[in-house]
Amino acid sequence: MDALSFSLFVALVLAGGWAASRLAQTARLPGILGMLVFGLLWGIFALDAVPPLAWDIEPFIKGLALIIILLRAGLGLRRRVLAKVGRTALLLAVIPCTLEALALMPLLHLIFGLDWLVAGLAAWMLAAVSPAVVVPTMLKLQAEGHGQKNHLPAMVLAGASVDDVIAITFFAAFLVMVSSAGTSPDGLNSALGTLGLVPLSVLGGILLGAAVGLALAWWLQRHYEKIRATDKAMLIVMVSIVVVALGDWLSLASLLAVMTIGIILLERAEPVANEVAVKLAKFWIPAEIALFVFIGLQVNPSVALETGLLGVLVIVGGLLARTLGVLIATGLDARLSWLERWFCAAAYVPKATVQAALGAVPLSLGIAGGEVILSLAVIAILFTAPLGLMLIRHLGPRLP
Repeated sequence: MDALSFSLFVALVLAGGWAASRLAQTARLPGILGMLVFGLLWGIFALDAVPPLAWDIEPFIKGLALIIILLRAGLGLRRRVLAKVGRTALLLAVIPCTLEALALMPLLHLIFGLDWLVAGLAAWMLAAVSPAVVVPTMLKLQAEGHGQKNHLPAMVLAGASVDDVIAITFFAAFLVMVSSAGTSPDGLNSALGTLGLVPLSVLGGILLGAAVGLALAWWLQRHYEKIRATDKAMLIVMVSIVVVALGDWLSLASLLAVMTIGIILLERAEPVANEVAVKLAKFWIPAEIALFVFIGLQVNPSVALETGLLGVLVIVGGLLARTLGVLIATGLDARLSWLERWFCAAAYVPKATVQAALGAVPLSLGIAGGEVILSLAVIAILFTAPLGLMLIRHLGPRLP
């Protein structure tokens, strides 16, 4: 089949992804599943129709989608709410994600034969929870008044957002290690040194984001009446793209910097933040469709089938470790009942956004095992997104 024109390709991606999303939602499944399946079917039956230009811009599209979703997360985190959920949200951000990654690394090494550093790379990618599923469901529960006794939706939102940043930061660190270290003893020593710089990378990302966020808040407040909401949103997205490039160049946690920009804007320029949040929700619609259709297009069906059941077993092993981490984190908060603790565990099951954005990165860089990692990312989305959504819908309305 001949390649389509780029304009026709874009139209088909957006129209087909949107229609597939609506079909999935009609079946009470996450819309992202419809987009992903649409991409999978296209890849199986008409992959040659994808124009070369689409693959050239694919990394930018995925990076842009991550920037938008992390900006939205930052714009939804108020300092006073964070103060209320306090220590538990921080523990939920750190413990489950870390335990899942630590459990996945040996499983990926033993079952799929991935090098330890590559296994670490894949483990941190798989360990991230999905804002595309968690954020709208938590906001819906919050609007309906469920879980307000202990601010559970806000607790999950805060914890899940930072959980993503931690997973992405360690993924980036392992990516640097895999690219520069190889598997030689000297390379491993270099890799361990790189890992030791992660705290500095995180701190640097926060400081960079805070500085840019303060500057944006000051400037946008001074010109609030002169600039349309759409222009404000575009400006913030463009600045965030530059921040990511600068952060990557300086080896800082650039995506954490992006989320920090959103938090600072909400704190220092709330009217601007509220306007921008509405516009970013609209920007997210085409970005989300492109993100999930693209990952479906990139999957090798034969490798995915080979990964199949073993992939599900590995993901289940990681989820068990994550659930243990959630129960430990929430068990240290005497206010929470067992229902609330199990709800938090359910809310931390879905995976989608980060896996869609990062799952194909190892393959694109020629890293050994890249096709297996991409297949695991897709299996994780197909398995955990509907499971998590079903559990949230079952337990959420029962919350006090």
